[in-house]
Amino acid sequence: MTLVDRLRARPRPLRIAVDGRSGSGKSTFAKLLAKDLGATLIEGDDFYIGGTALRDEPPEALAASCIDWRRQRDVLDTLTAGRTGRFRPFDWAAFDGSSGPETLVPPAEIIILEGVYSARHELADLIDAALLVTTAPATREARLLAREGEITAWERQWHRAEEWYFAHAAPPERFDHIIET
Repeated sequence: MTLVDRLRARPRPLRIAVDGRSGSGKSTFAKLLAKDLGATLIEGDDFYIGGTALRDEPPEALAASCIDWRRQRDVLDTLTAGRTGRFRPFDWAAFDGSSGPETLVPPAEIIILEGVYSARHELADLIDAALLVTTAPATREARLLAREGEITAWERQWHRAEEWYFAHAAPPERFDHIIET
């Protein structure tokens, strides 16, 4: 039985977290999974609150303050109750800390929350299946360079936060399935 078949067989509503480091392939995997399952996909980067400046903080503090898990929780709670979720995403194009226009997420039987920190312990009671997407370090680095053009100090601070998160807060054994891309 494939992963998709196992997920299809689970009770509804089904809430899936697709977590993994930047450049691991989690966004691509989550989009394909959402298509295969007919699921609603919520992109974790929309909930970014880490700011646009370099921060002189330990990695665990950065990991704790990167994504607004409280807003993610509100959206998941609302969708689980069968109502439309609403949030204002971080405006990556402006990159000035502002939010974009309100996003409406219709209720669905299967909901995928994709992004780094999506399987964090503060959301665990709302996640039915936690998937970790991994890849070889060289592949990850090549993907990041292709996407970003260069890796700056700003990105490196968040990579340190991810390293801490996956070593301490969300190690591989906490996940239901590990997908290698």
